[in-house]
Amino acid sequence: MSVFLDACRGEPTSFTPVWIMRQAGRYQPEYRAIREKVGFMELCRSPALCSEVAVRAVEQLNVDAAIVFSDILVVLEPLGVGFEFTKDDGPRIAQPVRTAKDVDRVVSEIELGALSYVMDAIRTTKKDLAGRVPLIGFAGAPFTLASYIIEGGSSREYHNTKSLMFSDAGAWNALMRKISDALIRYLNAQIDAGAECLQIFDSWVGALGPSDYVRYVQPHMQRIFGALGDRVPVIHFGTGNPALLPYMRRAGGHVIGLDHRCDLVETWNLLEKDGPIAVQGNLDPVLLLSSRKALLDRAEQLLEDVAGRRGHIFNLGHGVLPAAKPDDVRALVDRVHEASVRTSPARPSLLPTKA
Repeated sequence: MSVFLDACRGEPTSFTPVWIMRQAGRYQPEYRAIREKVGFMELCRSPALCSEVAVRAVEQLNVDAAIVFSDILVVLEPLGVGFEFTKDDGPRIAQPVRTAKDVDRVVSEIELGALSYVMDAIRTTKKDLAGRVPLIGFAGAPFTLASYIIEGGSSREYHNTKSLMFSDAGAWNALMRKISDALIRYLNAQIDAGAECLQIFDSWVGALGPSDYVRYVQPHMQRIFGALGDRVPVIHFGTGNPALLPYMRRAGGHVIGLDHRCDLVETWNLLEKDGPIAVQGNLDPVLLLSSRKALLDRAEQLLEDVAGRRGHIFNLGHGVLPAAKPDDVRALVDRVHEASVRTSPARPSLLPTKA
């Protein structure tokens, strides 16, 4: 058992575990060197390279969990939705899905063989980790994936997505069911391949208000979490609208990921009105671009506020920004390990070995 997995289950831990979203990525010189030689999807389809970048992040940062290197959009390919990454790494979908007829061409039952490289990456990474830390698998949530499919790429207003959702509930729910069915198969396959935890990213769900979330999204999320059960802990992460968090908590997940737009302790107290729940978060990623002192002071303040409460996983409110410096990320991880013991005197001083 690991400190990270114990925290996911709300069990006592000797220090606060920490991992960082996008802990392997463009802020690392070694990652940029790899990307100069191979394209992004070529990297995603190479289990050896995926393992290399995932394991390097663990070794450099001394984090308490690894996450498989992949992308939330890879599941679109077996759904019959073609996509590509442009030179700036932004995704583009040539044929967006915007009508009921378009929804009909989305595949109803995906072939997992099209995603075998993800399972191979999980197996290879887990082997290379050799039990040092658990490995997290992941996928995008149905609303976020549907938004990509409908908008054809990134969006600010999500007007095409909301137009379909509001004007044709039948087509919307049919699309969400197809995506959800694919995710249930895909995420269970990741567990079978060796993932010891999962994170479901609903990066765009903050575009909705609570009533629309409950009507158009929550039932599909509940079905996914029901199908995954308790095989491994699942982190449910969304951004952009703290008002959705109580409804996301009711949708499911063993851990609720909090972004930096909410107060962690106040929000945690609110979420626990429905019973005990672990939380993940929620330092503002921009602090990594400020002074080292401001970064570490804010991290210590967050830990003092939490005061060693069981079920806390330290993370950023979103991913590491490309301009961050690896040494600052490592300093943050080390300070979380050290300060989480100091701010909770009842904890024994058992810290992970520094690499």
